[in-house]
Amino acid sequence: MGSNSAAKNLVVYFSMPETTEPENMSREEELSTVVIDSEVLGNTQYVAYIIAENTGADIFRIEPVTPYPLDHSELEDIAQKEQAENFRPEIAGTVENIEQYDTIFFGFPNWYYDMPMIMYSFLDQYDLAGKTVVPFVTSGASGFSDSINTIKEMEPDADVVADGLSILRNVVQDSEADIIEWLTEKGFVQ
Repeated sequence: MGSNSAAKNLVVYFSMPETTEPENMSREEELSTVVIDSEVLGNTQYVAYIIAENTGADIFRIEPVTPYPLDHSELEDIAQKEQAENFRPEIAGTVENIEQYDTIFFGFPNWYYDMPMIMYSFLDQYDLAGKTVVPFVTSGASGFSDSINTIKEMEPDADVVADGLSILRNVVQDSEADIIEWLTEKGFVQ
């Protein structure tokens, strides 16, 4: 595993900051965000930016056609309903020429011991055969749960990295050095 100078990398991620206002955040909002220079980033978004910056990867943010609400309890209700119904939200935008990428860093928050359903939408839409898929997750304490096995099942012809990067939500803001160290150990940063 690793990268070479000719390889092209892509960071694909979904992140849901529950506010865009850095002041007077609720506890749930604080746990799902990182504030950098007064800009609110979702936890997974922050990790995605660090990975892209340190690997020279292109970046694609998965966003739903119908935006999720910022209200935490409404978002929880929708996320649980999507899981219960195995619903696949439609993705706004597309990755151009996905075939040009050798390595896909694939990031998401853990929602109720699983990937958000929009990640399933992405895996349904794109064939990642022959690519290295490097999962990364932000979570309260659940890590990947069984998501890596799910990715392997949905993308059986991809090389899915079994020991992806898991960052706890309460340390995301201070995780840059750990992320870079992990990327370096895995051979993605020379």
